[in-house]
Amino acid sequence: MRKFLNCEETGYREINQWKEGCWVDVEIPNDDDFKFMVEDLHVPEDFLEDIADPDERSRTDSEGEWMLTIIRVPFRQDDDNHPYSTIPLGILCNDKNIVTVCYKQTEMINDFILHTQRKSIFITNRFELILRLLFSSTVWFQKYLKQINNKVNAAENELEKSIRNEDLLQLRNLQKALVYFNTSIRGNEVLIGRLESLFQSKNYQNKDLTEDVQIELKQAYNTVNIYSDILTGTMDAFASIISNNVNTIMKRMTSISITLMLPTLIASFYGMNVEVGIDKVPYAFVIIVCFSIALGILAFIIFRKIKWF
Repeated sequence: MRKFLNCEETGYREINQWKEGCWVDVEIPNDDDFKFMVEDLHVPEDFLEDIADPDERSRTDSEGEWMLTIIRVPFRQDDDNHPYSTIPLGILCNDKNIVTVCYKQTEMINDFILHTQRKSIFITNRFELILRLLFSSTVWFQKYLKQINNKVNAAENELEKSIRNEDLLQLRNLQKALVYFNTSIRGNEVLIGRLESLFQSKNYQNKDLTEDVQIELKQAYNTVNIYSDILTGTMDAFASIISNNVNTIMKRMTSISITLMLPTLIASFYGMNVEVGIDKVPYAFVIIVCFSIALGILAFIIFRKIKWF
């Protein structure tokens, strides 16, 4: 699925057909999209294969007149095992054309287009577009980080009521998402230095925007580290709670076993087919039962004092 966008003074607007200099946005490309990019725009096929790799890192590359910039952007999906992740977004550009390729449909691109319209942002060159896409990705990183934090708080509240495997697995999956975010944000931050060295011409310089992107990336990086530390501490705390609960249960089971074992031991002794010495004593059965109960009560009191019950 592709769309053509032309930058106007009121932001990016979609147009019906391609024209030179417009931005071609391709999401979940099909065979027709591949044919258009390779045959009509002469985009290197190797670049498209690199973007297809879900583990591709943030980097830049060039081949002929085309330059490839890959940034990592956040991605949310309807999967309880992997609710949040990051995917590569490829930005291909030459002196005349700009093409973005993503093999998943994200919320970021449409939001970025609407943002340029709301703010009437006029983008003058490809370096500025790359920076603004980086800035937009950082904003969405922070949005998803807030959602992750809310999910962590909800899972913690459920775990305080009852420790369930489902809630623990959810926390583990969210912890994995934070690791992905951490790595991707750090990669995007390193990428800016590489881009600045490539676009040194005064026509491309935009120091204010570059500083804004760097500040947002650092803030997102610090936020993800804070949330990751908090979640790690939470997981360790609940692991200790689970271990303590298991120890408590084992102590109680042991206490019950010992308490019941004493009357059973007395009954076993007096149930033997030998002379026991009190078989002629009146009320011998009652005496033995009372003695067994007394031992059981004594054991209960002892275990109660040492807090095993």
